[in-house]
Parts: sequence; structure tokens; C-alpha cells
Amino acid sequence: MSVLSSPHFHDEAKAFEYLEGIVWADGVTCPHCGTVGGRVYDLSGVRTKPSKKNPEGKLRHGLKKCGECRKQFTVKVGTVFEHARLPLFKMLQAVHLMVSSKKGISAHQMSRILEVQYKSAWFLMHRIREAMRSGDLAQPFGSGGGAVEVDETYYGYKRDYVGNRRGWGHKHGVVALVDRDSGQSRWFKIDRSTADQIHPIVLNNIAREARLMTDEATMYRKIGRQFSEHGTTTHARSEYVSPLDRTIHTNTVEGAFSIFKRGMRGVYQHCAEHHLHRYLAEYEFRYNTRTANGFDDRQRGAEAVKGIVGKRLTYEGPHASA
Repeated sequence: MSVLSSPHFHDEAKAFEYLEGIVWADGVTCPHCGTVGGRVYDLSGVRTKPSKKNPEGKLRHGLKKCGECRKQFTVKVGTVFEHARLPLFKMLQAVHLMVSSKKGISAHQMSRILEVQYKSAWFLMHRIREAMRSGDLAQPFGSGGGAVEVDETYYGYKRDYVGNRRGWGHKHGVVALVDRDSGQSRWFKIDRSTADQIHPIVLNNIAREARLMTDEATMYRKIGRQFSEHGTTTHARSEYVSPLDRTIHTNTVEGAFSIFKRGMRGVYQHCAEHHLHRYLAEYEFRYNTRTANGFDDRQRGAEAVKGIVGKRLTYEGPHASA
């Protein structure tokens, strides 16, 4: 037996039951009228119209009818899985493969495992990345006076960039914040690694009583005065931990970046700039739900499925430019 031996990974009816148990944990919600726990009728045995592929029609699993607005729906309506043509159990397999692969899994590999076309696997993975994207800013990092590390890194090449390719100006910029106490992180795509882009991110996501930890970049000097403490290490002098205070370093966030870069270079290899924010959401999600934070692969998969509600993503093709 293995994790993928679970019934909801192989049986469509069980897959709907699994998804309903997560999405409707507080009661069945009609996606049309928003009624929670109202009159709902199970329409079991209903089939689609006959076709050459399915002469008797395809069985519609999980179909329900709202007793208030009289409209039909399934648990997929109003989620990133809505209108997906793939079987639900295969999409749940894809969720598990993505959350359990530390550095990611390519769309080509996914298409071979699920036995679907590359375009279908590519789009499905972007749907799942959208579900992983939280955008939760309710609790600022370092609210209890803890240490928050901030650092930036660079990946890939900007399309149609003209100019000197030395330094980082021709690459995509990424800023990450890591709260040491909670073990949580937040990742942001930036156009330029400048104070006008990084300062708002730092101020909006970190409590003023926090201990700010950065490298020696000059852009952090002024903003560092707004926090209870600003600790820096001088990487240019090969200083990665302060000799005066061993808690002053940015090694945690740099460790998160190392996983991101290994995955992007070794697994995905190519990423268009307009898709980068979803790849960041994938790595942020896996980092925040890692084993050190109390999650195993099953729990991580269930957490990803919770994020499908209220999100939609339309198909533009794997080679679309915008």
C-alpha cells in the first residue's frame, strides 16, 4: 500500500466525497445563491447526453440541486476545478504529486504520470498553483517582537531586455520574508530591486516591534530605523552570521531561496515573467507547510485543496505571452 492507493485517487465517486468533505466541512454551500446548510437534493444516477464515446451518457458524480434557487451544482462549481475536463481523481493525484515534490514536478512528467496531454497537465498545474496562492496579510510577521529575515534574489532573464547583462537588471527579482518564530514565509515578485519597490512590502508585512534581519544592502538602512532592531551581516566580507550576536543572519531565507532556485533551474527550467508569481506561490506554500511546521504529505494536500474555493483561472496556452 502507498499514499496513492487511497480510494479518492482512483475512484471518481470517492474523489467527490473527499473533496466535499474538505470544501463543505461546515455544510453544503450552494455556489449560485450562497445558501449554507439549506435544502439540497442529491441527483444520483443522472447522466449526460449520449455521445459516440459514451452511448449511454456519462455519469455525473456529485451532482446536487439547491432547494432554494433550484439550480444544479457540484462541489467543483466556484473553484479552480470548475469546467475542468479531467477526472477529479486525476486532479487530486496531481495535487498530491505537486505538494509532495520538494522542488516541484514538471508538466511533462505530470502528463506522463496522469496519461494526459502536456497542455492539460500544464494548465492543471497552474490551477493548483492558483489554489496554493493565499495572499493572507492578516497577521504581520514579527508581531511578538521576533526576528524576520528579508532578502532578495534573481531568476531567469527578462524578455526583450536591452542593455548590459551584468549584475541583476536583466533578471526577474524576487523578495522573500521569513518569520523565524512561526516558520512562515511570504514571497513577492518585483520589477527592480530598489527601495521604492521593497520598502512597501517590508512595511506592509512586518510589525514595527519585530527584529529586522537583512544583509548589508543600503536600501534597508533607512527603513531599518522603523523597527525595534535592525541586524545586518556583510556578505561582501564573507560574513554570514554576526560575530557579536549569533541570531543576526539571513541564512533561513537564503535556505528557502536555495530550494526555489534548484527547482526552477533543475525541474521547470523555463518560466515566463507573467507566470512567475504562481511559481512563487507554489514554493511559498510548500515552505509554509513543510514537515518542520507539522505537515505531512496528506495534510499538505488537504491544505492545498482548501484553497480552490472562490478562484478561477482561464486557459491562454503554455506559450502565451501575456
